[in-house]
Amino acid sequence: MTVPHAGQIVVIAKAPVPGRVKTRLSPPCSPEQAARLAAAALADTLAAVRAAPVRRRVIAFDGDPLLADLGGFDVLEQRGAGLGPRLANAFVDAATGPGAGLPTLLVGMDTPQLTVDLLIHALDVVSSADAALGHAPDGGWWGLALTDPASAAVLADVPMSEDDTGALTELALRRQGIRLALLPELPDVDTFDDALAVARQAPDSRFARELATITNGASL
Repeated sequence: MTVPHAGQIVVIAKAPVPGRVKTRLSPPCSPEQAARLAAAALADTLAAVRAAPVRRRVIAFDGDPLLADLGGFDVLEQRGAGLGPRLANAFVDAATGPGAGLPTLLVGMDTPQLTVDLLIHALDVVSSADAALGHAPDGGWWGLALTDPASAAVLADVPMSEDDTGALTELALRRQGIRLALLPELPDVDTFDDALAVARQAPDSRFARELATITNGASL
């Protein structure tokens, strides 16, 4: 029997509603196609987290939770004006009740190539550090693990979705004097080129299959 890791994973996600998710995929995708890709990416991400032997699984969700299969997750409503505050609040909210005192890894819904090994590695890293950050090639970041949710407060003041978001996040964390480790770099899905790159990394994923269906069935 596998002993659960003494940590929790939080997925921050948005309901896959056309016109509200992955809008930078349009064009060439239609809003409906972008939402289908978002739904597939979310399903892949949740499947990886479900398979990870951790103490607790949480999703901080924006939108109607009935629009996705969230089984196996404690569902929290996102709160805050803007992504930075929502990320910070997700750490704090997940650290209450059964999440109190647990090392926490937060990931987004747009890295469908995540693996169980990588998720557990991120939590293992913070057993000897205060935080671990996974940069993305576009200048953002795909994952952040913290031992103290209070450290996430700096995220509220970091400009999000910019080409220096990852660097500014790292700088803000280091300025707290915490021990910060770096995780492997992973691309996330913002643009159509990102989608193609991620599908190549995870050719057996739901995301890759959905992208193939879209590209084979429509002129993009």
